[in-house]
Parts: sequence; C-alpha cells; structure tokens
Amino acid sequence: MRKRSFVFFLLIGFMLITSGCSTRGVPDPNNGIWDRYFVYPLSETLDFFAKLLFNNYGLSIIVVTIIIRFLVLPLMITQIKSQKKMQELQPEIAKIREKYKNNPQKMQEETMKLFQKHNVNPLSGCLPILIQMPILVAFYHAIMRNPDIAKHGFLWLQLGEKDPYFILPILAAVLTYIQTVMMNTNVATTPQAAQQQKIMSIMMPLMILFIGTTLPSALALYWVVGNIFTILQTKLITYKK
Repeated sequence: MRKRSFVFFLLIGFMLITSGCSTRGVPDPNNGIWDRYFVYPLSETLDFFAKLLFNNYGLSIIVVTIIIRFLVLPLMITQIKSQKKMQELQPEIAKIREKYKNNPQKMQEETMKLFQKHNVNPLSGCLPILIQMPILVAFYHAIMRNPDIAKHGFLWLQLGEKDPYFILPILAAVLTYIQTVMMNTNVATTPQAAQQQKIMSIMMPLMILFIGTTLPSALALYWVVGNIFTILQTKLITYKK
C-alpha cells in the first residue's frame, strides 16, 4: 500500500509539473512527442465529435471521455477482479497477521506467497493510474490550447473557464470519494494499510476539488463523466454473479 501511495503522489506531481508547462499556441503535431502523440490527437478528436454533435463541445467532451474509459476498461476490469480476490482472501490474511504478529518480515513474506498462490497483484491499481494520468494531462492541454473550446458553453458553463457555481468540482469530489471507497472496500492487508486507505479516500477528493475549482470546467466535466462511468462499471463487475 505504501508503494501504491508513493506511485499515486509521484503521478500527481507529474501532472502538476506537466500542467505548468506552456499552454500557449494550438496543438501542433510537429511540436515534439508530447504534442504529436498526446495533445494533438485529443484536440482533433474533440473537434471531430463537436462537429458531429452540432458544434457542441460539451457533448464532445462527454463522448471522448467515454471512449477513453472504454479504452482503459480491460485494465480496470483486471484491477476490480484483483480487488475482489483480495476481499476473498481477507480471512487467510487475518490468520497470517495473527500468526506472525511479532515477525513483520515473515508476515510480509507469507502474505506475498498467498497473493502469488492466488495470482493476486496488490499493486494492480497502479497500472490504470499510470495510463490515465498522461491522458488527463494531455486532455488538460488539449482543452487549454484549443481556441474553439473556450468560446463555447455547455449548460451553465463556459468550458474554458472555471465553474462559477463550483457544481462540477464538488460533484467530481463526491464521486471520487464514492469511487475510492468502492475500490478499497476490505482490501487492506494490515491496519496501517487500512489507515492509509482512509487517508487516501479523503485526500483524493480534496485534491480533485481544489484542482477542479482552479482549472477550466471542461476538465471537471471530464472527471464527473469518468467517475460516473467507473462507479457503474465497478458495481456491474463487483455484483455480477
């Protein structure tokens, strides 16, 4: 769990650093690898769907978000199934914890053997984050550097500006909390890990709320739609008989 937390905060740092890079000028495929393979394709995709959807960039963001979620769906399914297996292993993990409570190193070794025996990877949740973080940063750049998005509105929003009523950032934070709780239910292997999970379930929504209130509402719209998709897919996979 410590490694997973470290990876998460490392990626958040990467997002903040990358987001601080220049956002001037329209995305240019000749302007390096970042623009060519990340920002420019997303910006063009947003333009493409906006044209199909009566020049509505809000609907375009929703469609592109769903497409992105479907692309990473296999990874998310693997993660959720791994989380379910960890829930099923909790009784055996508790026995190991009790048996080797005075020998933390042996406890860790036996726990890892149990994971290997049942083909469970406790760090499986890092992979979707690793993949989604560059996409999120690229999406931010595509929105900030696409001159057409800033000119368009959606519902009560001006997509290139902050949500004036903070509705989307608050909704994104609430949905992030629900998603985090759903993904982390009964998967902690130690009391320390359980405590870290509780801290993460609070810090992540707060982080989303803070970023959502400072960045364009188009990005908050992406978070809200993405979180709804993830919550629904988690419920579907978790409760599928």
